[in-house]
Amino acid sequence: MNANDLQAMLEKNGELMVAVSEFDQPLELHLHDAEIGDEMVRLELTDGIIKFDIDEVTGAWQHTHSLADLGLE
Repeated sequence: MNANDLQAMLEKNGELMVAVSEFDQPLELHLHDAEIGDEMVRLELTDGIIKFDIDEVTGAWQHTHSLADLGLE
């Protein structure tokens, strides 16, 4: 993935899901807790910080919620 593309997607949507090769589950990025640099992403969590290389991102998509997700269908 390209750092500029990831940053643009994050800014457009405010949230972004990314698949990272070294993690089994996708990670959720928000404008307030993620920094996307030219070579690395830094994600600040409540109990620590995760850093990973941009080259390890294998996919990215908009994170959305539905009424069903919230039990309001």
